[in-house]
Amino acid sequence: MAAENANGAGTPAQPGKKHIVREYAESIIVAVILALVIRTLVVQAFKIPSGSMEDTLAIGDHILVNKFVYGMKIPLVEKKFFKMRDPRRGDVIVFEYPEDASKDFIKRVIGTPGDTVEVKDKRVYVNGELYDNPHEVHKEKDLFPREQNPRDNMGPVKVPADSYFMMGDNRDRSYDSRFWGFVKGDKVKGLAFIKYWSWDNEHFRVRWRSIGSLIN
Repeated sequence: MAAENANGAGTPAQPGKKHIVREYAESIIVAVILALVIRTLVVQAFKIPSGSMEDTLAIGDHILVNKFVYGMKIPLVEKKFFKMRDPRRGDVIVFEYPEDASKDFIKRVIGTPGDTVEVKDKRVYVNGELYDNPHEVHKEKDLFPREQNPRDNMGPVKVPADSYFMMGDNRDRSYDSRFWGFVKGDKVKGLAFIKYWSWDNEHFRVRWRSIGSLIN
């Protein structure tokens, strides 16, 4: 309907503007949807809570995990899509803890499907050959016999199909596949690739040198 001016002439009605609250609400909804899509399919942030991956990752490091390199997992669908490659020996990955799916663990891949893994006096052997990873550290001098504890002597064990043997770089202080077994492929969440923030709570300071460093 046309409105009338002072002279009685009809003029087009001005189109109503969206209420500012509605505009903000729509923007927030779109942002939330995009954030959920990115978090579910592309990249997710994690915080390191323990020292099992020292000195590669320190307590208080905040990292980003590439979720599509091993295939994107669609919610409510078991199958992964658009997989670029499988996890490789040496990858640092985030996965669901096999004994409690509500917890996320981060460790390094040591054994891939079909590999035979053995630990002898703290040294790791894969398929009968010494696997000397430059990132591993040992902070305990004592050696446990296999009958007492699998930390320093274990196996040999063969990694099943679609499964992975995981170990922390801080070998003497890591609760990993030596204790609870293998990680199934569908429990892998992604590849850790960069530190975007790092806070040293013990000394109450930012670890500036860690920010932006790649994880390898």
